[in-house]
Parts: sequence; structure tokens; C-alpha cells
Amino acid sequence: MFLQQLQVGPLETNCYIIADEKSKIAAIIDPGENAKQIINAVNEAELKVKYIFLTHGHSDHIAALKEIKEATGAKIVIHELDAHMLTSAESNLSFLLGERFTQPSADIKLKGSEEFRLGDLFLEIIHTPGHTPGGISIKVGNVVFTGDTLFAGSIGRTDFPGGSFDMLISSIKEKLLKLDDDTKIFPGHGESSTIGYEKRMNPFLR
Repeated sequence: MFLQQLQVGPLETNCYIIADEKSKIAAIIDPGENAKQIINAVNEAELKVKYIFLTHGHSDHIAALKEIKEATGAKIVIHELDAHMLTSAESNLSFLLGERFTQPSADIKLKGSEEFRLGDLFLEIIHTPGHTPGGISIKVGNVVFTGDTLFAGSIGRTDFPGGSFDMLISSIKEKLLKLDDDTKIFPGHGESSTIGYEKRMNPFLR
């Protein structure tokens, strides 16, 4: 699997570009800002972007969405419970960063448990609410992109509208920690980790 991580925007959001190495069919996960940087990375690797996956609808994960959509023609994918955040500056919290914006509507609204294909890569959608009602994680082989649900040594905030600490902990323990210990975690912010390490060392999960 081709995997490139870009740190974008003032909150240093992790944007990921993943692709099937043979077919070059790709997806972008959480284009939080710096559209030109993301597009340049795609072009340099000669990738064909089929989907733009959003782990949730907060502004720091969607700010470059319109430009990426226009440049690639890819389909925007988000959980149905967060879909309204794309078109509401209040819901996506962009006003908190001193900028009110909206983005294009979703092409595909998820319910959870869907599967997508990028060439020979299979992506499994895991509904992991708590940070937002429509938060998702995306599993690809022994890698899982956890958005703002699970971080290395920490967990997502639950004090924003729609957040729930109990729901977040339930999502992590019942859905993510059941993955193999060697499954690598790529979160929405910060460093990568593994499921096994978080089981043993994450102070929020003991």
C-alpha cells in the first residue's frame, strides 16, 4: 500500500493519501488544509483519487475539501450523522478558528460497516462515535486511521457539540481495541501507535 502522511493547517491535522500501488487508485483522508500541498503530492505519485474520506466533520479536517474535490473529481464520503457539518459553519466549528466556511455536500453518506475498494486494497468503515456522532475509523489491512477518536497516548475531545465521553470510550474499547495488537494506528493528530501499545499504556483506557 502506498501511504503518505501530510501535516496540514494550524492544528497540524494529519492528512493521509493511500493508494493501491499497482493500479494507482487512491483516496485522501481528512484534507484539513494546504490543498496545493496535497494535490502536488498526488500528482507527484501519479495517483488517481477516487474518494475523499472524512473521519468526521470538524473544520480542521475538511478545510481543503472544495479544492481537492475540484482538482480530482473524487467522491466525498462521510458518515450520515456528520454530513450536515459540511454545509454549516456553526456545525463544523470553523468560526472557532476565526473563519466561517462551508464545503460541498457529501456524495456518499455512510451508516457504518461499509467496504470500499481501491484496486486491490479493501477499506473497512468502522463507525466510532464519541468525538462527533458520525465519527469513523478506516481499516486497511493491519492499519487503521482513527481520526480524532484514538490518539497515541490519548483520546479525542468530547466537549464539542454532539460529543460523548461514554460513547467515545465504548467505541474505542468495543471496536478498536478488539483489532489485532499489531494493528498500526494513524490518528488525526500526532504520532502513530499500535493497538497493543494503547491497550497497555494509554492512561484513558486502563
